[in-house]
Amino acid sequence: MTILKILYWLGLVAEIVIRAPYQKTARTGPKTDQRVSRTENFVLGLLYVALIFIPLIYSVTNWLAFADYSLPVWMGWCGALVLALSLFVFARSHQDLKSNWSPTLEIRQDHSLVTDGIYRHIRHPMYASMGLGAIAQILLLQNWLAGPLNLLFFALFYFLRVPAEEKMMLDTFGGQYREYMKTTGAVIPHLPR
Repeated sequence: MTILKILYWLGLVAEIVIRAPYQKTARTGPKTDQRVSRTENFVLGLLYVALIFIPLIYSVTNWLAFADYSLPVWMGWCGALVLALSLFVFARSHQDLKSNWSPTLEIRQDHSLVTDGIYRHIRHPMYASMGLGAIAQILLLQNWLAGPLNLLFFALFYFLRVPAEEKMMLDTFGGQYREYMKTTGAVIPHLPR
């Protein structure tokens, strides 16, 4: 359905608009630690291919029609709801991080540990947002290459990046971060015991 493709692209535009003000501040201030690996950059490149280039080919040509699948209409609309939730989490995580956000694993001189807002419940809401977005993509772009491929690359990125990010936060904030980890889930809120 064309409307589902349009919703997918509107979601990507919304992410760009949400992130734009934070991109500017991410480049300012001296960094005290930066941890970026070639492997991570390679997987990030694969994510962009699965998030932008393959969906673009799918959306404007029929070259990938051989890999189409069909879901009930209601599942496509569920994809729109999941996308909306993803955008909400994405916006909140940027809003709560403010100038602490960066596109790579880095610590700035004035970096602080954010534990309020959405971070009161989960430590990595941006990754939660990316995961939700990947699920929405499967439901909105009903093609085996344009849909599920992003989820596969996201999972690879998540399992590479999150352990490195957690280690960097522990190295920077020590016991304070360790205590924070006890009260929050990584991407799913802790359930009370």
